[in-house]
Amino acid sequence: MTPLDRQTTSPLDQLCINTIRTLAMDAVQQAKSGHPGAPMALAPVAYLLWDRYLRHNPANPQWPNRDRFILSGGHGSMLLYSLLHLFGYDLPLEELKRFRQWASRTPGHPEHGLTPGVEVTTGPLGQGLGTSVGIAIAERWLAAHFNRPGHELVDFRTFAICGDGDMMEGVSSEAASLAGHLGLHKLLWIYDNNRITIEGGTHLAFSEDVATRFLAYGWNVQHVGDVNDLPALARAIELAGKETSRPSLIIVDSHIGYGAPNKQDTHAAHGEPLGEEEIRLTKKRYGWPEDAKFLVPQEVLDHTRQALKRGAAAEEAWKQQLAAYGQAHPDLAREWELLQSGRLPEGWDREIPTFPADAKGLASRESGGKVLNAIAKTVPWLLGGAADLAPSTKTNLSGAGDFAKGAYGGRNFHFGVREHAMTAICNGMALCKLRPYGSGFFVFSDYAKPALRLAALMELPVIHVFTHDSIGVGEDGPTHQPIEQLAALRAIPHMVVIRPADANEVAEAWRVALEQQKNPVALILSRQAMPTLDRTRYAPAAGLRRGGYILADSNGTPDVILIGSGSEVQFCCEAAEKLAAEGIKVRLVSMPSFELFERQPREYRDQVLPPAVRKRVAIEAGAPLGWHRYIGLDGALIAREGFGASAPFKELWQQFGFTSENVYRAAKALLGH
Repeated sequence: MTPLDRQTTSPLDQLCINTIRTLAMDAVQQAKSGHPGAPMALAPVAYLLWDRYLRHNPANPQWPNRDRFILSGGHGSMLLYSLLHLFGYDLPLEELKRFRQWASRTPGHPEHGLTPGVEVTTGPLGQGLGTSVGIAIAERWLAAHFNRPGHELVDFRTFAICGDGDMMEGVSSEAASLAGHLGLHKLLWIYDNNRITIEGGTHLAFSEDVATRFLAYGWNVQHVGDVNDLPALARAIELAGKETSRPSLIIVDSHIGYGAPNKQDTHAAHGEPLGEEEIRLTKKRYGWPEDAKFLVPQEVLDHTRQALKRGAAAEEAWKQQLAAYGQAHPDLAREWELLQSGRLPEGWDREIPTFPADAKGLASRESGGKVLNAIAKTVPWLLGGAADLAPSTKTNLSGAGDFAKGAYGGRNFHFGVREHAMTAICNGMALCKLRPYGSGFFVFSDYAKPALRLAALMELPVIHVFTHDSIGVGEDGPTHQPIEQLAALRAIPHMVVIRPADANEVAEAWRVALEQQKNPVALILSRQAMPTLDRTRYAPAAGLRRGGYILADSNGTPDVILIGSGSEVQFCCEAAEKLAAEGIKVRLVSMPSFELFERQPREYRDQVLPPAVRKRVAIEAGAPLGWHRYIGLDGALIAREGFGASAPFKELWQQFGFTSENVYRAAKALLGH
């Protein structure tokens, strides 16, 4: 075992480190649940980073130019909670005693927006690392956009602590590869190499040379052989801070459950309380009062709470910089204020086009690209790209330049074939107040799902542009044809899914997306053209913002209601005309967004879908899940239970029943004709 009384660590440093360790042990034991081993191992490097290198203000966790700290292995959350408490954030000791309990601010894994000082919601391994790359990207873009000679308004670093599990997850590989390619030199990952996972030693499944792997990514790599060697850790962090062209990785060897006589270096220290007797023995080895619980020595607080004074001074100096910046660059200063407030520029939507009626129409990916570019003219911090698919998703910003190594002011991002990392990176960018979008084929939203879910959990208004939305993809076949993806995204709480029916609904969908403050939005757009509806005959597309609206109606109570989303609305329109010609009273409803519709008052929803009218036909080229709430037990649903097939898309519409004739027949059957 590494000696506990290293001469290279001062007694006060050691006391602070052991305070972090014992708080973690006590909280996990009291909760009878949690992960004590990682906090016990990582306390030295985390303490050193927070005490001497992290620029932050505990009194104002949202100070824009603060350094960011991310605990990617969120299971070790008591490490972060202990740091937050000791360094003066609004997290009283009582909250640590309520670890993992109902309504506490110390949940099992860190949650952004719940606990002051938690930058990112982490827990699903690798997500924190992917998000950290997005934060580092945001810093580079903000600096390129706002900084001027003599006025360095943006200048912060991003630190992340990660473990073996993070290194195994694919998203970290995707993100690290892109970070190296972009030369994000203000990004530092500290890798806890403790060689233990839940099943046992990492030798069971993980034997690669991590250092060589990251060197190949283009990272600056260092190795510290003992996490308790504070001078060696300090040298490594300082060398990383001098790097000017590469992100940095510090591999730190540690002992999980450090000091526990029977559980150190075993998987038993990972995910369960140590037990009262083991805790007493461990505290004895630390020279700690064996029966003390949640002990925080006053000299520790006197030392760590100096961060409040340092942080206030750093923020005040930055505020003076901001004031001088405002005098020198008033237009940019106003833009900075808007960005930080989450507001949009006045008249931000003035360039959005209105599309004329057109029987041939446009693919909604085409109209979406036109609308996106119109908005980008007035919202400078709307930026993003695609997972190597911008020519297909139509998400390139004309004349906006590429974000690239050494040219960080561009607004077009080339994420490569990395859907998962792209989505996590967009989350990090949104955490820095930018309005990012990522795009790809809808079927590949499966690759992005964990990060999509975390965007919703963190309430980040990221915009996800998913094109090639149905079996309308055609010849590419079932591997590329979304079936269940609509239902999957609609199942995510806080996610707003919008599948517009024509170009003008697309324009309105983008308006809604930009107006969101806390909800990620998935825009589901088509590959194939669909008619642009004649809005002199049909209701204005502004109805989209209510999720579902009456597109056309007959006089009096309708005999049947036809409901569709996206490209299938056109089939409802055609069927409605045929039914009306037979004297049948038809209501036509466009339902682009379940989520927006459910936000409406019950009175409005009943107005659109009167409970007394039970003859309803819905059509959507996807899985049927979710539609029965709108058609009831007596309605008819034209959806797809199986996968698609490879054929021209018009042939697929016929074969799978997505036609106006099928809508017509379903309505007639309901009416008993």
